[in-house]
Amino acid sequence: MNAVYTSQLVDSFRHSAPYVNAHRGKTFVIMLGGEALMQDSLRNIINDIALLHSLGIKLVLVCGARPQIDAALVKHDIEVVRHNGIRISDDASLAVIKQVVGGMLLDLTARLSMSLANTPMQGAQLYVVSGNYVIAQPLGVDDGVDYCLSGRVRRIDVVGIERQLTCGSIVLMGSIAASVTGESFNLTAEEIATHVAIKLKADKIIGFTEGVGLLDEQGQLISELMPIQAEQILAARGEHLSTDCQKFLQASIGACRAGVNRCHMVSYMQDGAMLQELFSRDGIGTQIVNESAEQLRSATIKDIGGILELIRPLEQQGVLVRRSREQLEVEIEQFSIIERDGLIIGCAALYPFEDENAGEFACLVVHPEYRDADRGILLLKHVIGQARVRGFAQLFALTTRSIHWFLEQGFQMVDVDSLPKAKQQLYNYQRRSKIFMLPLK
Repeated sequence: MNAVYTSQLVDSFRHSAPYVNAHRGKTFVIMLGGEALMQDSLRNIINDIALLHSLGIKLVLVCGARPQIDAALVKHDIEVVRHNGIRISDDASLAVIKQVVGGMLLDLTARLSMSLANTPMQGAQLYVVSGNYVIAQPLGVDDGVDYCLSGRVRRIDVVGIERQLTCGSIVLMGSIAASVTGESFNLTAEEIATHVAIKLKADKIIGFTEGVGLLDEQGQLISELMPIQAEQILAARGEHLSTDCQKFLQASIGACRAGVNRCHMVSYMQDGAMLQELFSRDGIGTQIVNESAEQLRSATIKDIGGILELIRPLEQQGVLVRRSREQLEVEIEQFSIIERDGLIIGCAALYPFEDENAGEFACLVVHPEYRDADRGILLLKHVIGQARVRGFAQLFALTTRSIHWFLEQGFQMVDVDSLPKAKQQLYNYQRRSKIFMLPLK
């Protein structure tokens, strides 16, 4: 085996270990839309789902069938009718829909049951369970339009689902659910996934779209969004997004606001996208995250007093080099802060060395009462993102105390000669700060 390939494999495996530990025992709701189920890449997605299960992750798999249902209705000469974007399901439509959804559930169960030799699912032994875990009710009449047998979620059997997950089964759900009156109703996979995730207090929802994630107006990937930002994007350019992207964003907004920590959007076209999103530092898709009382933002002149109050104790201890108010006023644009209810509880700076394509990560401080929630890592990731946007090839930091922390974040210790020339001239040999470097490309 090629030595370079072996080294990359070992490095990747080692770097994924923290995420394996973090995800073990957690509950993920995976939403597979009908568009994803039509792709040749479905085989690899199934393999990746099996891998997640083998790592001790509890999985609920919700599958949609929107394009398959549309095609089947057209084939049976049944008009596809929607009101406010919701399918109207009469008796004839529902008969076809049940055939499509039932067939897809059986096909997915068969795929999840594979255990062929020389495949990723060899010896997987997955147990797939479906059942009446969702109780539906009719949507009723809206603006004089009767939705007939199109329904919405009335109740989720949380105890039943959790019992199966505890036993090590994958719970598989489609978009048909029964009501207390014994009728069947057609629901959307997005609504089912959202309600199930909220009621189970799931740690994540994972959804598949054609694109790599959500892109900004310049075509760059948006790696993270708050629900309010996702709402703004939907309002501004929702009509230009694909249907699966729109639906997932809408579902994620509701789920996050109801307590689901993270909703990940990944591509069904990119092999291994779900694994890269879940088991790498930077991820590969777009995630919608919970609203918080805290805000990470760029600092302004108004924040100088709060920053000085935060950093002064460490300056007095000699941990930080002292900065005057005047110096901070000049450098304020380099700072980012975490603000909580008007209190600045964290700060960090990115000093550019444009001529040598590098940036310095400096003045990282977190308030003593808020050091138990990885806010330092949050600030580091934010600064790394800024450095990448500016095209820097590397990020460096100097410290006299936080040696192990920088090593844990992937930095490597280097000597003074590795610093940009301008920084070498400013290096204080009396402080003897340790120097750490993080490649960004």
